Amino acid sequence: MKVKNVLTIRKGEWLEFTVPSDWHGQTIESLLRTMWNSPKKWLHQLRMEKGVRVNGETVSWQTRLQKNDRFQIWVYKPETSDILPNYQELDILWEDEHLIVVNKAAGMEVHPTSPNQTNTLSNIVAAYFQTKGIFTKVRHIHRLDRDTSGAILFAKHALAGAILDRMLEQRQIKRTYVALVHGILKEKSGSIDAPIGRDRHHPTRRRVSKTGLAAVTHYRVLDTDFKKQTSLVELTLETGRTHQIRVHMSYIGHPLVGDRLYGGSAQPLSRQALHAFKLDFPHPFTNEFIRCVAPCNDKWLPNTLWS
Repeated sequence: MKVKNVLTIRKGEWLEFTVPSDWHGQTIESLLRTMWNSPKKWLHQLRMEKGVRVNGETVSWQTRLQKNDRFQIWVYKPETSDILPNYQELDILWEDEHLIVVNKAAGMEVHPTSPNQTNTLSNIVAAYFQTKGIFTKVRHIHRLDRDTSGAILFAKHALAGAILDRMLEQRQIKRTYVALVHGILKEKSGSIDAPIGRDRHHPTRRRVSKTGLAAVTHYRVLDTDFKKQTSLVELTLETGRTHQIRVHMSYIGHPLVGDRLYGGSAQPLSRQALHAFKLDFPHPFTNEFIRCVAPCNDKWLPNTLWS
């Protein structure tokens, strides 16, 4: 079911929906289980904690919603988290009661990889949530490599996280990247369909492998520099394998500039020239189309990308 212009507002630890005409006559159970396909474990906990109300009253889940009812869910209940808050400025691209899109700087991990680590994007998001009175877990919907900059999506509560995770699996969230690669590509556009697996000779590297997981990358050449023998390429993913763009571009003979792990030259960049510059997706609750463009000041990227 596609619903537009659903009015939502956070009230303390509760999220309130003003029931639209599309939901009229639908039971609470149907809304949670069928339309949103909520996780069973989360639904069980919600039921046990009486975490659903209509017009401020606890009601049966078989209650049929009426237009303009105030449907309330306890989604901002404080959760235990091992991510320590780190108070730094956050580059926010889009935000509402359900989700936040931020622009990650290069050289930063998305989430901690060791206990008590505090220098990751998730630590900064955790601190931002606390300043807003939100004490839920930090839920990143997708990841970026440490040295890849750009847009990344976080959910503010478990229900939004579950729906966004499913949307990512169903390819409803479109991620667009730009990269500077070595060489001049013969074709102006194309697709790379090659499975990716671990490289047993290296602890972090991946490689194209017949026994790997399916991986598809689409590319389009934006510009070429014949003097420097480089190409600026736009890339979109059908799958989200670790190092997918880096592996695929190296596989076709055009490794990313600065990507020493996959055959790129370290000069003139100290990191791989890869930026997640655009994120497109329908809102998980209102179906509003959201497009986030993440600016980047790196000299290898033309300013026209952000206009």
